[in-house]
Amino acid sequence: RAAAEALPGASAYHIPVLGAECVEWLVTDTSGVYVDATLGGGGHSSLLLERLGPNGKVVGVDRDAKAIAVATARLGEDARFSTVEAVFDDGIAEAARRHGPVSGVLMDLGVSSRQLDDGARGFSHRHAGPLDMRMGSEGATAADLLAGLRERDLSYLLKKNADEPLARRVAKAVAAAMPLTTTDALADVVAAAVPTISPPAADARRRAKTVARVFQALRVEVNDELGALDRMLLALPDHVRPGGRVVALSYHSLEDRRVKRVFRTGKLRGDAESDAYGEKLVPFKPLTRKALAASDAEVEANPRARSAKLRVAERTTWGCKPS
Repeated sequence: RAAAEALPGASAYHIPVLGAECVEWLVTDTSGVYVDATLGGGGHSSLLLERLGPNGKVVGVDRDAKAIAVATARLGEDARFSTVEAVFDDGIAEAARRHGPVSGVLMDLGVSSRQLDDGARGFSHRHAGPLDMRMGSEGATAADLLAGLRERDLSYLLKKNADEPLARRVAKAVAAAMPLTTTDALADVVAAAVPTISPPAADARRRAKTVARVFQALRVEVNDELGALDRMLLALPDHVRPGGRVVALSYHSLEDRRVKRVFRTGKLRGDAESDAYGEKLVPFKPLTRKALAASDAEVEANPRARSAKLRVAERTTWGCKPS
């Protein structure tokens, strides 16, 4: 833990992934306005504030009121820092309403380490607690979601949100065990549904991965994570100024595929449009040919950085509204 808290921007509450790299890629104007669309504990925002000049600004967005409070306690005395409590697609729209088109947007997708480690939030199978999984304080919990799903609908959800290969088998086991209202009860049912076909150590890894994917699928659905990401990606061209950048950190393929496609084509589906000369008409130019990963040293200090993929794109002039 001490090694992790020595990483750039780290605190006892939150350890940002690829913090120095994110800031290095993102900041092109030290007097610009930057949106940390997934504020968390304010680790990335703290690094941005260190890089920016006296006229720069950072707007931190998070739907989790606890994260907003922690980040504000850490950074609130800096007049350059402000917050918006909202899902990130709504949050960046509010930031642009306040400041106009911004110089950059950082998206650190998925669930935060703090949320995973808080058993009362119900995000992780590693901690006993209520089956909640809400990033905010409103809406249906994961237990509510499970209670309202038929077996075939749960199977579809597991495939859609986590590419779960044992979706049908797991869905059948969960349906037979209902009602399920705690994380440990769900984890036990899912683990028991995984067939024993390998040496014990390999079977244990397969069970752990299946449980993790099931929890991911439910969390993504409860919080409409992919829907919010789609809306955010498609709205970015309206809120980022030409030459401004977007840095995205994703942690599973469903997120990364969306980011990669929009950065390359400006669309979630289909090919980019072209003009009469064959030039692509796209709102972004990718700056990273392949996704960047955390260093071995960072992964050793913070194992949750292992699956992170960093992509960067720069706003072109195509589709910009006249000033």
